[in-house]
Amino acid sequence: MDRASADVTSSDSRPESPQPNLPASLPNSPVIVSVCTTCKTADGGTVVGPEMFAAVRAALGKDDPHVVVRPVQCLSVCKRPATVAVTSPDGYTFLFGDLQTESGTTALASFVKSYQKSDYGLVPWRERAEVLRKGMLARVPPMRWSPDDGRAPK
Repeated sequence: MDRASADVTSSDSRPESPQPNLPASLPNSPVIVSVCTTCKTADGGTVVGPEMFAAVRAALGKDDPHVVVRPVQCLSVCKRPATVAVTSPDGYTFLFGDLQTESGTTALASFVKSYQKSDYGLVPWRERAEVLRKGMLARVPPMRWSPDDGRAPK
């Protein structure tokens, strides 16, 4: 949206108050695993995204109806292929890069199981595979959760 078409509000308007802390996880909330299908090797020669997507989908997408594996065109982390995001409606979003097909898929399968069991998707550091610890790019809090002090819920 450009500036000319943006809504202008009065200076008296206040942002919507934050939502209260929500219950840990809704039992049927899906975990969404987004795999970049346009990722290429660091030298830009080989597209590795489709292979990663196929491997992740085979490992995660068929056994659990509460896991959705989807292809995405770009996660804008082109210098750290292959890139995958894990999120849920009321959970944190994790963005991982530098994933190799075999080791990354195995690590993601374990991570998703822990993610489903944890409050707000906050998987403890020690439960994450080394490849995910090293490849972590971001951890984004859920949109509907905003405590006053900015710390994760307990």
